[in-house]
Amino acid sequence: MSEELTFVDRLHRDLREVRWPEPAQLRARARRRSRRTAVLSAATVLVVLAGVAVAVRQRPTGPATPTAPVAAPGSAPASVPVRTEIPLDALLAPADLPTKTGERLGDTGLGEMVRIDPLLESCGRERDVRAQLSVSRASRSQTLLRPTTRAGQPATPVLSQDVYRIEPARGRWLFGEIDRLLNACAEWTLNASTLAADQQPVATEQEHRWEPAARDFAGDQSVLLRHVAGQPRAQAGGRPVGEAASIETTLVVRVGDLVTVVVPAPDTVAEEVDDTGMSQQDLLGLGGTAAKRLCPAADAPC
Repeated sequence: MSEELTFVDRLHRDLREVRWPEPAQLRARARRRSRRTAVLSAATVLVVLAGVAVAVRQRPTGPATPTAPVAAPGSAPASVPVRTEIPLDALLAPADLPTKTGERLGDTGLGEMVRIDPLLESCGRERDVRAQLSVSRASRSQTLLRPTTRAGQPATPVLSQDVYRIEPARGRWLFGEIDRLLNACAEWTLNASTLAADQQPVATEQEHRWEPAARDFAGDQSVLLRHVAGQPRAQAGGRPVGEAASIETTLVVRVGDLVTVVVPAPDTVAEEVDDTGMSQQDLLGLGGTAAKRLCPAADAPC
């Protein structure tokens, strides 16, 4: 017991003789230790990164480890902004037509189905040829009316036009689908109900014919469609009923990702040499003008 007390006494005596650093010295030493630890940690990270870089440089490359291409300095960006809006200047202007026009009606849309000839599409469905016509990203349409001379006189159209912005690949596909419809519907009989002169409905038959009158006369692709609609005749007896026979023309022109469908009013197109109105050459020239209008707004301006 005396030996334990002696040991305790010596311990207290030695502790009293220990010289403890001043608080300022302790704080300075702690700061130096913290800086040294941070430097060592940073050095360790650099060593690890250097090792990774060496491993990457030494790793064999081959088809099993494909890497994305890196654009060179000053090269074009990988993605090009997609144009959507269709400006008004992409449409035919009244001055482009050989006849005078009056009021101009217009509209815009998004996600609209491309429409070539609704009646031709109906024939295709009846004959199990369902054309895969594209859905547009954007569209713009217009109707040019005749000038009116009297107040209250109804205005009749001179021309209607739609412009669609679609995927370029779908634009090329579109003309193949038009050909499918033309092949299936060169001749078609429509059974319908037509109002007679006394406003009574009569079951009728009406003959329709479609043909491509011209191809590739404008833009990247183009076709001039000619639709002959005979006068409806009563299924019983065959007497003529309703409106007289008519001929309708439709221009379809593609420039890049833009497709336009132009439909002049039937009475503005000349079917005979002596008729007043637009001849086929006038229509082909109108298609060329429509293509020039589309060029600045296309995905690859021309």
